[in-house]
Amino acid sequence: MISAFRALRNPARVLGLLVVTAFLAACQVGGGLGGGSGPRVSGQTVQVAMLLPMSSTQGGDAIVSRGLENAARLAAAELSGVTVEISVYDTAGQAATAANVAREAVRDGADVILGPLRSDAAAAVGVAVAGSNVSVLSFSNNTEVAGGNVFVLGHTFANTATRMVSYAAQRGSGNIVLVHASNLAGEVARDSVRSAAARSGATIAATIPYEFSQTGVINVVPQVVAAVRENGSNGLILTSDSAGALPFFAQLLPENGLDTDAVQVMGLTRWDIPPQTLEFAGLQGGWFALPDPSATADFEARYQGRYGEAPHNLAALGYDAVRAAGETAASAGRLGAADLTAGEFQGANGVFRLLADGTISRAMAIAQITDNQVAIIDPAPRRLSAPGF
Repeated sequence: MISAFRALRNPARVLGLLVVTAFLAACQVGGGLGGGSGPRVSGQTVQVAMLLPMSSTQGGDAIVSRGLENAARLAAAELSGVTVEISVYDTAGQAATAANVAREAVRDGADVILGPLRSDAAAAVGVAVAGSNVSVLSFSNNTEVAGGNVFVLGHTFANTATRMVSYAAQRGSGNIVLVHASNLAGEVARDSVRSAAARSGATIAATIPYEFSQTGVINVVPQVVAAVRENGSNGLILTSDSAGALPFFAQLLPENGLDTDAVQVMGLTRWDIPPQTLEFAGLQGGWFALPDPSATADFEARYQGRYGEAPHNLAALGYDAVRAAGETAASAGRLGAADLTAGEFQGANGVFRLLADGTISRAMAIAQITDNQVAIIDPAPRRLSAPGF
């Protein structure tokens, strides 16, 4: 077991830090994307500038960069009807450097910019090239920087909440108690669930925040159980992940009287990572969302066959960015914001669509934990809704 699991019986230990980078602020700036088309692509060749933190001193950036570039080149090789030429620019993990190399890429004739990795650099790049009519397909998932000429390709709480809450409402588990940490990640998740409920007809019967510490979790568990009983709720959404509070809730909620047979427990994070999470009794029968497993497996096999190693878990974003740019150029002959939002694409993790506000809609499957195993109970859709949904 990993350390967070061993800590369950030791109340003196504090929860490990939650990985916040995947769940940054969801408020949007700058309104929707401009409606104008980008410059016409020359012939059937797309000049792609890829901005990566290759020489960053931050641990792991070089590995992430290699995975993103490899996956992008894999996508380029698989496209038909268009040639994608990829030029890589090193951002060194710095926003100012990213802005400088983005301007250089535009001067070099880039039709579209893929990257950079993080939201601060993506925002800087968007400003730097705003007057060029070149779109930026960033690898960030911070929807605060989406809009204008910038898209975010990363997986977001908003997308997962939309899928999970809609499914819960359809299956009769739409009277929900929502539990979230009193931190940035928790508040973004809270707002995403509330918005999803308003669209789907689900009801948020109670919203319960907790201090992000082991003591905070211990103290809030009786409140959660009481809220479920008082409201007659048949759904409970936990926004935390396995690196944070999820293992504690999985243990403590049943111990404090939550009937997980009567109340559908749901999550907004991957409960199959790490696999030990699947062993908790409190999560048996629980639901979580994940990208299309068959599409993911196919991509991983192709990547492994080409490069002799498994892809980094962010590599798929590089693949998706090239698919979006290449397929749009082939069909529309342009790569403006309006062109990029006109269709949907088959990505490394399944179907996705770029939305007019700069965010992304991804097809997700609903999984259930059954006997410590993952079972897909509602497959990821093969098509998404109309543009702008």
